[in-house]
Amino acid sequence: MTSINALSLTEKLTSQLGNRLRLARLRRGFSMAQVAERANISRQTLGHLESGDAGTSLGVLMRVLKVLSLDKDLDAIAKDDVLGRKLQDLELDTPRQRAPRMAT
Repeated sequence: MTSINALSLTEKLTSQLGNRLRLARLRRGFSMAQVAERANISRQTLGHLESGDAGTSLGVLMRVLKVLSLDKDLDAIAKDDVLGRKLQDLELDTPRQRAPRMAT
């Protein structure tokens, strides 16, 4: 994957996340001002998050998720790291080779 494709994928994913957060806010009947105040952020920062601005901090995301009662969803991220465990198992199954000793 080229860096351009990775960037466009990141933009797409952050945009989708922002849209889901906006819909969650609207479903709860919260205004942007209410969520921003409860999350202790500016309305503009909430707007950046909802528009998918990748520069919005993780802390802001976490505070907004807490206000929307979606903070438990964060626990699911990478909880069952299937790929990581497979890679770890492969590494454990492969004996390590030591580098030859240097002559002194």
